[in-house]
Amino acid sequence: MKDVFDVINNRRSIREYKKEQIKDEEIKKILDAGFMAPSARAAKPWYFTVIQNKELLKEIDKISLEVMGKSGDEFLESIAKVKNNILHDAPTVIIVSGKKDAPNLQADCSAAIENILLAAEGLNIGSCWIGLIQSFFKDKKNIEKLQLPKEYIPLYAITLGYKTKENEKISRDKSNYDWIK
Repeated sequence: MKDVFDVINNRRSIREYKKEQIKDEEIKKILDAGFMAPSARAAKPWYFTVIQNKELLKEIDKISLEVMGKSGDEFLESIAKVKNNILHDAPTVIIVSGKKDAPNLQADCSAAIENILLAAEGLNIGSCWIGLIQSFFKDKKNIEKLQLPKEYIPLYAITLGYKTKENEKISRDKSNYDWIK
């Protein structure tokens, strides 16, 4: 088992994956890590939708790029012009949704996402937190394709897959703190 600090220090957003599908038991371990996240008032407001259907993943990417291209947002439109796959051709994508009435929806689901990202790294599986997926969520018809329970709203996606190369070493600025005793 990898040391938790090694996992944290080695985790990167991976945007290139092997075509090979990750194993069901690995996905279950990764999901279990998400379920173990802390949440305000023990609400546990998350709902995870695992998508491995290639046609649906292509459709999500295509629609997202179309919406981004017409968004009026210069940044999103520039991404849409390049036509890179926003899901990075990952074989598995997890849509993270949250219960609409949860007291701290964004923070709680973000904690679950971080657990998922770290668990994936612990298994040497690449991952990337995808915010661009929100373009897909703008149309209720698209949300219906995810078959979510009615009390949940989709927030983000996480791409998962076996890495094509080892993570690059990076250094981070670690001077951005104060210590008050």
